Amino acid sequence: MVSEIITKILFLIAVIDPLGSVPVYLEATKQFTEKYKKKVAIRASFVAFLILLFFIIVGQLILEGMDITLSAFQISGGVILFLFALTMIFGEGKPESEKHLIQDYKHVTIFPVAIPSIASPGAIMAVVLLTDNNLYSIQQQVVTTVLVLVVVIITMLILLTASRIQKRIGEYGITVISKVMGLILAAYAVQSILSGLKDFFSS
Repeated sequence: MVSEIITKILFLIAVIDPLGSVPVYLEATKQFTEKYKKKVAIRASFVAFLILLFFIIVGQLILEGMDITLSAFQISGGVILFLFALTMIFGEGKPESEKHLIQDYKHVTIFPVAIPSIASPGAIMAVVLLTDNNLYSIQQQVVTTVLVLVVVIITMLILLTASRIQKRIGEYGITVISKVMGLILAAYAVQSILSGLKDFFSS
């Protein structure tokens, strides 16, 4: 149980990538006062968690309503996560790609800080995979939801100290860490695809 929790929390940290949100947050809030920057960090984290919670609750219903099999979802989810991981590894990096999304500095709390920086497409797909009714009990799904909240809180705390973190490790260091998170995510994605294929051919 403990090892499963550790595995899940490491996976969630990899897919949400809290450090990768630091440059995006700093760029998005560069015109604001320190007090307002903190409000943005707290609000964005809260909104991101609500978005992820929505998909934890509703994601499974959508899949069942569309009559999608578990193996099909595992394979498609794995492919999407893998492609997302590739953009983290080989792309210009999460920080740079999401900085380009900033067009209106007055409304950065929701976009791009809450989504797609914290509640990214990969994170949304991940929480749906981790709370699949066919694989996990209600108790396990509740634990996963709590872990998502913990990682979002960690992200919020990192954003609140973003200036100091960037000064310590620099934007290049953050990009390197983001790419390592991409490697971990890619490995999980491949595992999901292989599990889906195994279930499909054995059924």
